[in-house]
Amino acid sequence: MRLNKFLSNSGVASRRKCDQLIADGKVEVNGKTVNEMGHKINEKKDKVTIEGRVIKLPSSFVYIKLNKPKGYACTASDEKGRKTIYELIDCEERLFSIGRLDYETEGLIILTNDGNFANQVAHPRYSTEKEYRVTAEGEIKESELAVMRKGVVVDGERMPSAKIEWLSFENGFTKLSVVIDEGQNRQIRRMFDAIGHQIKLLKRVRIGGVKLGGLKRGEYRDLTEEELNLLVRAK
Repeated sequence: MRLNKFLSNSGVASRRKCDQLIADGKVEVNGKTVNEMGHKINEKKDKVTIEGRVIKLPSSFVYIKLNKPKGYACTASDEKGRKTIYELIDCEERLFSIGRLDYETEGLIILTNDGNFANQVAHPRYSTEKEYRVTAEGEIKESELAVMRKGVVVDGERMPSAKIEWLSFENGFTKLSVVIDEGQNRQIRRMFDAIGHQIKLLKRVRIGGVKLGGLKRGEYRDLTEEELNLLVRAK
């Protein structure tokens, strides 16, 4: 098995980030530093470590969906000392999130220790849809929605297009459904900033065919077989 695939399947990080760890000389195989991208190992016999930490393939796979509350970081440890989503989950396996939600955003996030599954769901070539509920300040005009559907221009570059459905306008706030399939960093917030409307609430309610459902903030549960199949079929 290729070393980067082994690391990713072990839940270390995405394949790309594992390549960077290898390039940075942080990975050792049987006590020797390896920095070749295509290096192959015997996953049953070779000892792989990252900065002294032994890396192993998980004995069983875990798939969890969590309703992330606002005010939690999607990292195992936060340099600013903020609360993290892993404080909400009681699981012995080392999990990582498939994609992230920023500190101020809430809603559906999937966690697993299955690196291959995570790479499939997150990889751009599969264009997995993510649906959000947005509450934004002010009354947003149809002309502004058209701009976001086409792709707003930020710093001279056009952002990806989005599917947007107007839901309501009440008490000075517009509520919308926004669907994207690329997920650039803070994409939705940047879209609304570009048209001059600040977001008050941003909540992800769907990833592919898996919906947030009735989970309360901070609650989580295992994905059902049907939900896993919905993500697999999307590939």
